[in-house]
Amino acid sequence: MKIPKRMAGAVIHALQGGVVPRIGLQYIAVGREKEIEALLNDINVVADGGAAFRFISGKYGSGKSFLLQTIRNYAMDRGFAVCDADLSPERRLTGSNGQGLGLYKELMQNLSTKTSPDGGAVGLVLDRWINGIRTRLAASTGLELTDPAFHAMVEKEIFAVVDTLSTMVHGFDFAALLRLYYQSFVNDDAEMKGKVVKWFRGEYQNKTEAKNELGIGICIRDDDWYEYIKLFAVFLKQAGYEGLIVLMDELVNLYKIPQSLTREKNYEKILTMYNDTMQGKAEYLGIVMCGTPQCMEDQRRGIYSYEALRSRLVDGKFGGEQNNLHAPVIRLDPLSYAEMRILVEKLTEIHAVLYDYEQIVTAEDMDNFIKIEYGRIGADSNLTPREVIRDFIEVLDLMQQNPNQTVPELLQSGGFTFAPTVLESQEPVEDEFAEFTV
Repeated sequence: MKIPKRMAGAVIHALQGGVVPRIGLQYIAVGREKEIEALLNDINVVADGGAAFRFISGKYGSGKSFLLQTIRNYAMDRGFAVCDADLSPERRLTGSNGQGLGLYKELMQNLSTKTSPDGGAVGLVLDRWINGIRTRLAASTGLELTDPAFHAMVEKEIFAVVDTLSTMVHGFDFAALLRLYYQSFVNDDAEMKGKVVKWFRGEYQNKTEAKNELGIGICIRDDDWYEYIKLFAVFLKQAGYEGLIVLMDELVNLYKIPQSLTREKNYEKILTMYNDTMQGKAEYLGIVMCGTPQCMEDQRRGIYSYEALRSRLVDGKFGGEQNNLHAPVIRLDPLSYAEMRILVEKLTEIHAVLYDYEQIVTAEDMDNFIKIEYGRIGADSNLTPREVIRDFIEVLDLMQQNPNQTVPELLQSGGFTFAPTVLESQEPVEDEFAEFTV
C-alpha cells in the first residue's frame, strides 16, 4: 500500500485511541457502500438547491463517526462547506444556559472547506465571496482594479447578492453585516473585518457589546442560531460553494438530559429542522445526525418519545428486517465476516508502513484472528469494528516489538486480552439514569 507515513500515523494512532481519523479514510474504507451511496444522493439534492435530513443509527463503535467523516471529506471535495460538532451537556440544540449558542459556535469554529479542511473558514469564505466577484468582473470588463467604475460595479453586485438574503428570517441583519465586511475589505480595515467574523462566529455575548464594537445592535442568540445556519447555506451558494453540510454526532447526550421538559425542547428543535428540510423551507442545506438505537427508539426518553418525530421516523409496515436506505433513518448493520477480514489486511499494511518493517502477520494469522473474534459469545450481533480494530492493532504492536513470537502463540497467551464486547462493557441504561427518574 502506498500511503504517506504521516497519514499512516494519523490513521493508526486515531484508531488505536478509539476515534475516527480526519485523514486517510480512503485507505481503510470497507463496507458501507450502500449507506455512503444514499448519503451522496442527498448531497446531490443539496447541490441542486434542495435540502436533506438524515439520522444514522448504530451501536457504539459500529462506524457512525466513520461514515460522518467519509461524507465530510467527500462533500468538501465536491465544493461544499462543511461544519460538524459533537453534542454534549454544553452544546445542545437549545438550553437555558446558552447551550444552543454553544453548539452554533462549535459548528462555526469547525466550518471547513477544501482549501481549509481543519476549520476556521468563516473569514476565508467571506474573502472568497468578494474576490470571486472582483475577479469575474475584472475578466469580463477589462477595467483596472483601481478604476472607480470597477469599484462601483463590484459594489452593485455585492449589494445585489446581499439584497437576495434580506427577505429571509434575520436576513436583513445578516445582510447588514455582509455590507460592513465588504466596506472593511475595501478600506483594508483588518480590525473591523475581524470583528465581523467574530459576530458570524456567535462570539458576542449581547447586543450591547455588538453595538459598541460594530455599531449594529444585533447578535446571534440561543433561540435563533438555526435561522443563521439557513442563511449561511444560501450565502455559501452565492459565494461559490455548492452549499452547506451540517454534521452532528453524539445524539445520546440529548437522551441523557434528566429533565423531560428540556429534552422535549431539544426534540422540538430537531422537528423544526427536519420539517424545514423536508418541506423545502431550507435551501442548499444538508443535515446528518448520529445516535445509538436506544437514544433514537426509546419511547420513554429517546427521540421516539416525541410523538411528532416518532410518527415521521418510524419504519413502515412492510420493511421487516430490511434496511430502507431511502428512509430518514439509516440503520448500520454489523460488518460481515469478509469485510472485517479485508479491514484487518488493510491495517496490517498501514502498520508496516508506519513502523517501517516487513509485513510479518500472514494471511492465515489474519484468518485465525477473525475466527477467534467472531467465536466470542454475542459476536454476531454485538461485535463492532472499533473492538476488532483495537484488538488487531494491539496484535500488530506486540508482533512488531516481539518478532520471535508467532501470532498463534500470542493469541493463546495471557499477554493478549480482547477489548470487551458491548454486552460485557455496557452498563444497563436504566441503572445509569436511575437517579434521574422523571
